[in-house]
Parts: sequence; C-alpha cells; structure tokens
Amino acid sequence: MQGRDSKGAPPGRRRWLLVLAAVGIVAALVVSACGSSSKSSTNASTGGGGGASTTAAKAPTGTPIKTMTITSLNSQGPIYPNISITAKAYEKWINSKGGINGHPLQVTVCDEHGKPTDAASCARQAVAQKDVAVVGSFSFFGTNIMPALIKAGIPNFGECCPITPPEWTSEDSFPMGTQPLYAVGLVKRAVEDGCKAINAVIIDGAQGFEVPMNNAMKAYGKKFGKTIILPPTSQDDSSLVAQATSGGADCVVMIVSETPYVAWNQAWVQSGTKARMYGPQGNLDDVSIKGLGNAVDGSIIAGMYPDISTAPWGDYRQALKEANADSSQDYNSLGGLGTWAAYTGMTKIMQAMKGDITAASFKDAASKTTNLDTGGMVPVIDFTKPWTENPPFARLFNRTVVFSTIKNGKVVPLTTDFEDVGDLALGKKPAS
Repeated sequence: MQGRDSKGAPPGRRRWLLVLAAVGIVAALVVSACGSSSKSSTNASTGGGGGASTTAAKAPTGTPIKTMTITSLNSQGPIYPNISITAKAYEKWINSKGGINGHPLQVTVCDEHGKPTDAASCARQAVAQKDVAVVGSFSFFGTNIMPALIKAGIPNFGECCPITPPEWTSEDSFPMGTQPLYAVGLVKRAVEDGCKAINAVIIDGAQGFEVPMNNAMKAYGKKFGKTIILPPTSQDDSSLVAQATSGGADCVVMIVSETPYVAWNQAWVQSGTKARMYGPQGNLDDVSIKGLGNAVDGSIIAGMYPDISTAPWGDYRQALKEANADSSQDYNSLGGLGTWAAYTGMTKIMQAMKGDITAASFKDAASKTTNLDTGGMVPVIDFTKPWTENPPFARLFNRTVVFSTIKNGKVVPLTTDFEDVGDLALGKKPAS
C-alpha cells in the first residue's frame, strides 16, 4: 500500500494538489420562487433530449432572472467568444420557450479582458446588479472573481473548467465539468486500447497534469517512457516529435492547447510516425487538424462532454442556428458545450423551485440537488456529495470522461457513456 505523509494524503496525490494549486495556467487547455427552506433534497431531473422542460411558449412576463457569464473577449491572451455567444443564444432560446417559470432570463456577459482587476470588477458588477448567479463562465482569475461572489452569496454555477482553489473548495462554487481529469482519461484509454509503449507530451506551464497522469499509469503497473515538455511558442516541433515517438512508442498522450497543436500536428504528419495521439477535447480538434486530410485519423480525444453532434445537444444546435451564431467559432468545445450545459442545469434546478428566485434561494436549491439530469450533457450530478477523498478538489462533483476520435479528417464521437476516473487520478487500481 502506498505510504502517506504527515497529513494523511498519499504522497503522489499531495504533490498533485500542491502543483495544481500553484499552476494557474493549467486551464489554458480548455481550452452560469424562493428555494424551499426545508432540508429535503431537490430532484432536478429531466427526460428525453437533454433540454430544459419548456412546454410554455407564451412570452415570459415575470421579474427577470438576472445572471452573468464572465469570460475574456478582448485580450492579448486567449479569448472565448464561443462562451459569450452560447450564453446569449441560451437567453434567446429559453425566453422563446416561455422563460423560466414564466420569468425571462436576462444574461449579462462581462468581459474580463484577461486582467485580474477587470475580473474582480465583473464580480462586483454581478453583486451590484443583484444577479442570481454567475453561470457557465471561464476565466483564469477565479481567485479575483470568487471573493465578491462569496461575500454576496452569489453562486458560481456550472463552470466547465475550475482552475483556482476557490472554485475547487468554496460552497458557492458548483462546477459541472471535470478539469483536469480528462488527462487521466487519456491514460485510461491508451492503456485499455492496448498501447505498449506510451510517452507523454505536456505543454510548458501545465506540469500540474503530470502527477495524476503518473498516478493513473502507476495504477496500471506502467510508467511513461518519456515525458516531453513542449514550449508554448515553439515554431518547429520536428525534433520534439522525434523525441515523443522515440523508444518504440506506439501511443503519445498529449496535454497541449489548440494553438501549439497546429504546429505540432504539422510536424507529426511530416514525421511519418505510425504512433497514435491521445489529446484533450477542444484542443485536438477540427481547428488544429484543419488541412491535414486523414493523416491523423484514429487519434483519440478525451473530454468532459459528448460530441456536439450527439443527441443531448439537439437544442443547442437549434439555438445556435436561430441565433445566427458566428459559424467561424468552435462550439464543440469545453467553452461552448460547458456554457450550454451550465445554463441547462441552472434552469432545471430553478424549474423545481417555488417562490422567488434569488441568489440565496438558488444557492440553497443547488446545494440540495441530488439528481441534476441534463439528459446526457454530463452525468447525473449530486451536489450534496463533494469529493471527500480529495478535499482540495472537493467541489469536483463530476469526475468522468467521454471520448471522441478523428475519422476522415473530422472529430466524431467515439463513446457516449461517462467513465469515472476519480480513483485512477489518486493512483487506485481500476476494477477489473
């Protein structure tokens, strides 16, 4: 049995927690009626195609339910217009279906410009507007956003990609995504696909993924042959591809963001390697493989959400069409899919509420929700059961992955069943 340190955590796990807490850039790989005051659980389930129950078509006339979605839209760094477009598309779509319990949804998108000060300003704006929740957001600056929300009791709901300690631990945070566990999913799939010699490539700044990946390999009685650190601004990856495919590697597990992946894929194809790539959703994607034909067919993608082409996203696809959404954006991504799932989950909880919908009542209802069923966008989530085995990541309620593949030069779904990788991340051997 693995030894434990003085605080009771397995050494591998504790190193993972410390590294992840220190490495904020880890999320660059990604790629919001008063509740019952009783102590009974809220069951927010749905049947059918994943959309919220919206049988009414009459225009909503109640007091608006105000929410905010925070992300970066005008910045020198990464921007996420797909998040903004999705949040506003959901607003239009749900209001065309009668709103939420007869109340129109009113979404404010706040641009944090890639700046911690502006991220904090967005949070203060949500407080000033008396928003019910911040929903479906992604920002590198959760540590700047969360304090104002916590003080005001405003939930941060449905994050795809929590990357800061307050998002992982605060009772005001209700993430639905699984960041960073898709890395463990990549290991799981590579091993179960029969890969014999596995190397890893991790973009510089995301070394926090190494410990859970190594834990997963150890659980299978394996270890990486080599781990290559990829410079984020590398222009010629040919020598690094050679290293990554050396030693007879038949599979390479990749934790690389979309822009560096473009150059990497070019070098990968030019190398003529027969190894298979395993990469993350929203990064090894239709954007980064564009123009390669079928040269990277058979590559495997691990993600938090099923492919956008699958049944759970029927309403999302229709809403984007009705909103005339910018077709140049990638909606089959952690940001796009995550924001739609967040608003769907929020609506399901609110539809089960009675009385006024406020930040306090919504937080109370979310905290008691044991069966949030989004129809397959994410697995059924129980917000009453934090990850007690991993307290610094207690708010990771969803610890599953699904897989896609590349076929005929396009990303297509491979699986739709959610596979739990929480134990693997802690180095526990999976059940046979």
